[in-house]
Amino acid sequence: MKKRSLGISAIAALAIATALAGCGSTYYFAGRQLPPSGLTHRVLIAIQNPSALAKGSLAIVDAYYDIRSAYNGTPTSFSISGYGGALPISIQNMPEEQRGAVYGSGDGSFTFVDYQKEKTAGSVSGLSGPSSSIFATRNGYYVVAANQQAHLLSIVSQSGGGGVSFSLPGVYRVSVNPGGSAVLAFVQNSDYAYYPVQLTAQQGTAYSGGPSTWPTAAVDCEPQNAPAWCLFQAQSPDALDATGTYYGQPLKFDRPVKAVWSADGSTAYVLNCGPECGGVASSYSVLPVAPLIFTLGKNSGLLPCNSAPCANSETSAMTTVSIPGGANNALVDSSTMYVVGQQPQIVNGLTLFGGNLTVVNLANNTASAPVAISDGQPGSTSRMVEADDNTLWIAMTGCTNGVRYNTNSATGYGCLTMYNTSTQSVTLLEPYLGDATGIAAVTGLHKIYTAIGGQVYIYSTRDGSSIDNQYVTVTGTAYDVAYLDAVTDGDNTVY
Repeated sequence: MKKRSLGISAIAALAIATALAGCGSTYYFAGRQLPPSGLTHRVLIAIQNPSALAKGSLAIVDAYYDIRSAYNGTPTSFSISGYGGALPISIQNMPEEQRGAVYGSGDGSFTFVDYQKEKTAGSVSGLSGPSSSIFATRNGYYVVAANQQAHLLSIVSQSGGGGVSFSLPGVYRVSVNPGGSAVLAFVQNSDYAYYPVQLTAQQGTAYSGGPSTWPTAAVDCEPQNAPAWCLFQAQSPDALDATGTYYGQPLKFDRPVKAVWSADGSTAYVLNCGPECGGVASSYSVLPVAPLIFTLGKNSGLLPCNSAPCANSETSAMTTVSIPGGANNALVDSSTMYVVGQQPQIVNGLTLFGGNLTVVNLANNTASAPVAISDGQPGSTSRMVEADDNTLWIAMTGCTNGVRYNTNSATGYGCLTMYNTSTQSVTLLEPYLGDATGIAAVTGLHKIYTAIGGQVYIYSTRDGSSIDNQYVTVTGTAYDVAYLDAVTDGDNTVY
């Protein structure tokens, strides 16, 4: 009976689509054209080692019916044509732009995907080897990558302008604002942050004499004989030299790992990982975006100083808000920020970590008491996404390293958490199935797709219950998922 109902519903949907096509329309919403698969609710799955002859593939499933094939069984599957990356681990989802970008850890490839055509749209060249963190700007102009092995921060132009690679030993994370005009880079086991700026012709000439001619805060300018870009350490003009001229003092953070951005684009919230990354105290710090903008001739303003009173009256003290529960990832929704992290605890003489979620009111920079969620790997960036029914979903890796697993907690140690933002209630999804490496909200259908332990699982946003996944399981290792037909770019667990 279930399969018969499914078939009838599918036939009805096809009839509607055919009728629309007969009327001269192939759009399904917001001006988006119906893709070759004919599916209007697509989840993309990044699969590692799908066969003996392939190290990676990108499969598409129908997230309305939760099946991998067409309603009538033909074709038996859908996929992104042309993809040949090895060991894909992340999908940067940009549904508003009808595109995405997939990073393959096996070969360092970064491949663009055309959602409307359901095929690849070229790979990025000019990257300096494998990337520990990589993003494309949503406007498509740049790709920014951290190569921790080569100690390079690379910015590759996608509009024909070439690229630049800065020397930055230990760089391992990059954060890019949605507008594609500001980048922050972070060095592992460091308390400082860095940002690139394009130079004017006059600046390029002035800085062409080598490091002795660079500004105080510049750590690298490239190319050195005629610089077009400089990489700056985030510093503030809060001290005077002997001539009465202001010079920079480094802004000191506490093991910063990531920046998230305000809804209006004016502010960067730098997440200080603190104790879980070998630092002192977890928190977030507030930075104005204007001084960080790298677009030629547009960077302006001043960064704050670490503490008041500031020597320069044009600057103010940097606001830092304590997050005792830990801070390694966050999601901003209007004036609310949800911060996730791990809190170290001493249990039977061992240092173990417990997962926490802290809700922050950005209007007045006040933080709630942390609430316990799934444990995870300290310092790792979890996956977070908002979904239907006022739910926030958090996917963790390394759950068995946490307090619950090592103390045989009665609440279990699954890697997935559902948090109701309306009732402030936490639901820990059980049982333990492995690391939760990907998550996508299928908005409007009250479900999420996840990649846990290398397989695809589906859950209801109404109550967290499991939904039958037998027709979407994959051969190989499912590592990430993305909802291609999401309304906004906010349906993205990586960016």
